[in-house]
Amino acid sequence: MPGKTIKLCNCNRTLTLDGARLGKALGHSEALVVHDALCRHEAVTLGAALDRGEEVVVACTQEARLFESIADAHAKALPVKFFNIREHGGWSIEAGGALPKIAALIAAAQLDPPEPVPVVSYKSAGALLIIGPGKAVLQWAERLRETLHVSVLVTDASAELPVDRAYPVFSGELAALRGYLGAFDVEWRQANPIDVETCVRCNACIYACPESAIDFSYQIDLDKCRDHRDCVAACGDIKAIDFERTATHRSGRFDLILDLSAKPFLTMHLPPQGYFAPGDDPVRLAHAVVELCGAVGEFEKPRYFTYRAEICAHSRSQITGCNQCVEVCSTQAISPDGDHVKVEPHLCMGCGACATVCPSGAMGYAYPRVSDLGTRIKTLLTTYRAAGGRDALLLLHNATGGRELIARAARRGKGLPARAIPLQVHHPASVGMDLLLGAIALGASQVVVLIEPDESPDYLAAMRAQQAITQTILHGLGYTGVHFDLLAVDDVDVFAQRVREFQPAVTAPPATFALGNDKRTTLEFAFEHLVGHAPEHPAEIGLPQGSPWGRVEVDRDTCTLCMACVGACPVSALLDSTDRPCLRFIERNCVQCGLCEKTCPENAIRLTPRLLTGPERKQERVLNEAEPFCCVVCGKPFATRQLIDGMSARLAGHSMFRDGAALRRIRMCADCRVKDMMKAGGDASIFDYQK
Repeated sequence: MPGKTIKLCNCNRTLTLDGARLGKALGHSEALVVHDALCRHEAVTLGAALDRGEEVVVACTQEARLFESIADAHAKALPVKFFNIREHGGWSIEAGGALPKIAALIAAAQLDPPEPVPVVSYKSAGALLIIGPGKAVLQWAERLRETLHVSVLVTDASAELPVDRAYPVFSGELAALRGYLGAFDVEWRQANPIDVETCVRCNACIYACPESAIDFSYQIDLDKCRDHRDCVAACGDIKAIDFERTATHRSGRFDLILDLSAKPFLTMHLPPQGYFAPGDDPVRLAHAVVELCGAVGEFEKPRYFTYRAEICAHSRSQITGCNQCVEVCSTQAISPDGDHVKVEPHLCMGCGACATVCPSGAMGYAYPRVSDLGTRIKTLLTTYRAAGGRDALLLLHNATGGRELIARAARRGKGLPARAIPLQVHHPASVGMDLLLGAIALGASQVVVLIEPDESPDYLAAMRAQQAITQTILHGLGYTGVHFDLLAVDDVDVFAQRVREFQPAVTAPPATFALGNDKRTTLEFAFEHLVGHAPEHPAEIGLPQGSPWGRVEVDRDTCTLCMACVGACPVSALLDSTDRPCLRFIERNCVQCGLCEKTCPENAIRLTPRLLTGPERKQERVLNEAEPFCCVVCGKPFATRQLIDGMSARLAGHSMFRDGAALRRIRMCADCRVKDMMKAGGDASIFDYQK
């Protein structure tokens, strides 16, 4: 690529790299230079390239810190980029056949980075609240008070309070804790008669108590107390002791929380940033303390999501349809908000599971965008194929446990199969069916997602459901084999064995389109391509429950064409007609959210998940139509005959409609009904009727 220098190294000749063949595979006019020890005596070549103003891409991640220091020494503005070919391709028992994969990795490494996304800001002044038993919290308060602005909430009377009042000490029962780094709102209930915040620790109550129910924790042991109230008298005007206290609510705002309780107060799978609950694990406690000490200042993170409320299928008119994003979110960042949902961006950790399960595409993933990841996938597969590779297996992994597992497998000598191409994603839970089907349409034989087993069970269930739907579609079209799998493993030997067990699956010729950020559009492109090259052509494919495609069935005998379902549909799958009473349906648009079914007052709607393979899925079809009823005055059609006849029959015996004039108004359009009611004479009033 012009202006970019690729630095390859065979790591002391432990990799087989053919510079000439790689250069040809990448469309270069010359062979690529392969170094033997770029991190040692050949490091000067990196500095020389930087001095020439070239953008350098280094095929080594192990020595990234060294290469960055060299770049800093040369004071160059262009950053050095790194990618891995050693563990991802060269260290493998199939290294001899890994050239197409290595070429693909080189090509992807030269892509420009994605455009930046909006950021979410945090500001922390270091106000730390330590919560838990007295002995534990006071010990850590003493250790951290010189570094952070410490406060303590003691939940028992197990420890003597410090002699010096070096930091605020509260006592009570934790009642509520909400927020995130820099903005935690904490509420607790003052449970003991002694308010340690007010207490001056003069010890008068201790010496006055005849039962020795008070010690230097300055809390009353209510099991020993015999209600002499000598302590109250001893406290005097300080008024720290009150057995009849009614105002027990306390609250405060803090930047950081260290919860040392035996059972953490916040139990979501991913607690908010700034909240640490290490339990009895000393390693986790040490990690928490290090993190706390570094959590002072201003911080930013990406705004991981996008949201289009207009196509959200969560709710209409207080009737809930789709609730999948709320249920799958492991940080509780998503909550109902009227007919839509709202996301607290400070709580969002960027897993992307909400976008994965969203049937309409209202919730989107932005880090990276699907279009950015799609460009990388397309580059990998196109280069791999052009270099002679076949049956590509995309192995999607994260930057922590997944990356480490791949490296450990390579270090042990087995490595990855030559056809397995690793691709790092921010979080595996963000891999939904648009990426799955899109990758197959672009030429992948399989997509395997590597995820750590201790991830949220809701993530694992959602991802398996997504893969089951997409696999059902491919099998329905005659593409045999296993195209998708979720490897929830952390054992290197199990991983190495599992990844080699996959056999190439049948797929289609590669498509040329690019994956886009509109989920339904990307799925439609992928589906049309796969249908066009399918070994089999069924009229429809039955799908599992929860699938985002399907039909709406209407019982014509009970449907009154009230069009409540049309008003509830968020994606324009159900449509009415301007010229006649008619309910129309476009199956491609339907996301099977269930709002129409739940909204229907006649219980006339049923949903069936399926996928039509022909053009009729895009075409309007009539679900129900009826004879129009025309106004008896002006002749304008305004409702269905079935609806008006039904209303007339039901209301004929009602006292308000016992005269013919009132009943006749039911058969008038809205305009004529108002005019008729304004006429003088004889109109019935509610005051004309007795109970």
